[in-house]
Amino acid sequence: MRLFRYLAKEVLVSTFGVTLILLLVILSSRFVSYLGLATEGKMTFGFLFTILGYHIPYFVQIILPIAFFLSLLLTFGRLYIENEMSVLFSSAISKFKLAGYTLGIAALVVAMSTVLNLWLTPTSEYHAEKAADEQGQLSTFSFLIPGRFQGSGQRITYIDSFTPKEGWMNDIFLSDFVRENGQAVPIQMFASYAEEIKMDSKGGQNYLVFKNGVRYEGIPGTGAYRVTSFDTYAMRMKSASKKSITDPTTRSTLYLLSSTELQDQAELQWRISLVIMIPILSIIGLSLSQVNPRQGRFFKMLPAILLMILYMALLIWGKTAIGKGKIPDYLGLWWIHGIFFSIASGLFRQYNQIFSLKSARLPASHNSEPKQ
Repeated sequence: MRLFRYLAKEVLVSTFGVTLILLLVILSSRFVSYLGLATEGKMTFGFLFTILGYHIPYFVQIILPIAFFLSLLLTFGRLYIENEMSVLFSSAISKFKLAGYTLGIAALVVAMSTVLNLWLTPTSEYHAEKAADEQGQLSTFSFLIPGRFQGSGQRITYIDSFTPKEGWMNDIFLSDFVRENGQAVPIQMFASYAEEIKMDSKGGQNYLVFKNGVRYEGIPGTGAYRVTSFDTYAMRMKSASKKSITDPTTRSTLYLLSSTELQDQAELQWRISLVIMIPILSIIGLSLSQVNPRQGRFFKMLPAILLMILYMALLIWGKTAIGKGKIPDYLGLWWIHGIFFSIASGLFRQYNQIFSLKSARLPASHNSEPKQ
């Protein structure tokens, strides 16, 4: 039991570290992407961190099997290099028993992955979609940053500041265009301040009301150019309709079990596959982690990583193929697991035979006497 606790501690701590590093890499990439949208005025900075937080379980569910596999290679490889495995084997610890310990550690990771894949991730993705829909209900003026021109082309907006309490926009400039006789007619508007008036949900549209300003409409140099000074000018704003959340990643597992849609079946098998692949990868990792000190513990990491990438790539391809109806749902992703289970069994058989041959040779070498 002490040996199991020791191995579990080493592997799980390493798994946590690898997961954290890979998660930070993904989050930093997404953060840069979302930050670009926020600076362009397409999302608020508060929503940036909200959406990143909701997507963390989705990232972790994919990272976890990879991190556990890499941790097995690193941890067991170190034990071989430092001759700790030789001590274990000389203490009557067989490789079948070591495989049992490895599967026991994998069972702990499987439990975490099951909760993550079947409950936490779909719940989190549902709230992410809901937050994105609420963000879509906001007007363009909700994303404005004071002191910065925002927009592209002829649609440019600038505000100098917001009033702290009322939230009015001070010294606002708006550039847009309208269609007249199939031609885009530029519009520029300056106002001392403006405010967004939100009507009741049953009352109709929302309005942006400008105060004390000037409106320019027309193509410069033409006779149809108009300049209008106003005390109050109201502009009706388009309201986005709420969207129903139907993405399979947001569906509960119970819903997917009762659904006959191909996309739902593909998502269900994907969630289960991310759990099933953990014990299969654990046996592959155990078998390919065996190295001698002269080889170094990274000697077999490249073929092991390539094998893992192939496994994950086939699952991703299979999920897409099921959703498009190219693979029958009854065949699904199970054949992929069958192939890699066979590979894992073959590698472990070879791994155990190497150990058996070495064990068989040791007594002969020790009992041999020098010839006279």
